[in-house]
Amino acid sequence: MTGPVPPVAGDPGDGIVARLRAAGCVWAEDEAALLESAARTPSELEALVARRAGGEPLELVLGWVEFLGRRLVVTPGVFVPRRRTELLARTTIAEVVTRSRVAGAGPVVAVEMCCGVAPVAAALHATAAEVHAADVSAAALDCARQNAPTTLLHHGDLFDALPAGLRGRVGVLAANAPYVPTDRISSMPPEAREHEPRVALDGGTDGVDLHRRLSAEATDWLVPGGVLLVETSRSQAPLTTAAMAAAGLDTHVVVDPELGGCVAVGVKDQSMTGGAGVTIPTSASASSICSREMPSR
Repeated sequence: MTGPVPPVAGDPGDGIVARLRAAGCVWAEDEAALLESAARTPSELEALVARRAGGEPLELVLGWVEFLGRRLVVTPGVFVPRRRTELLARTTIAEVVTRSRVAGAGPVVAVEMCCGVAPVAAALHATAAEVHAADVSAAALDCARQNAPTTLLHHGDLFDALPAGLRGRVGVLAANAPYVPTDRISSMPPEAREHEPRVALDGGTDGVDLHRRLSAEATDWLVPGGVLLVETSRSQAPLTTAAMAAAGLDTHVVVDPELGGCVAVGVKDQSMTGGAGVTIPTSASASSICSREMPSR
């Protein structure tokens, strides 16, 4: 995106497209149509166009992002869910459904950690799971409250946010924790680095600091046979799965080349202590729609 672009005289639609294109918007026509449909008055439309032409992400200007066919509320100051995270959501749904079929197991407890605006929790609305979500951002949780109204929300840092009563009861723990290496944030598109909170981007020196923290503590919260699902990149997957393996989890990786999604999967052994022991098969449904890869050791 370039600097501010002045209004263009003439037909409003053509003028908006020209301003957006001049500002560097690749899909200027589509974006103009969305902005026009969102505005109730000409002055409101001008304000929206000015924000977008000034470099603000389209989703934050509109106030929503499409995710798995639903519109999720997003506001300035929150991380905007990416389409690749739909793989994490679909994998979570598959794991929840598989565990829900186990006779006598009761409702599955599912937790979305580092939830942001809660895209994964929102995707679980049609399941019978007991859904929790946690994040350090109060602004993100305000959006999550609208996107996943039946989810129990918790404010705090990783597992410190969760009520003690969940320890040893979680069947599915999903997380899209920050995984951008610190020194690569400066090379991210301005839309991300200037308009999304750094805490939602920065994953530490190699990008997997939070993956290590999640893995190290997950076994205390998972039931035997419970699963930890962490979005990562294909290049970082070996580091993420190594952290899971160090915690005693059995690992594999699920990828969706079309979405660009990659999810590291860590399953707690049935013999590990903590939680009620119920034999739970690992879902295979995710691998039926995506490639499944073993990480390099």
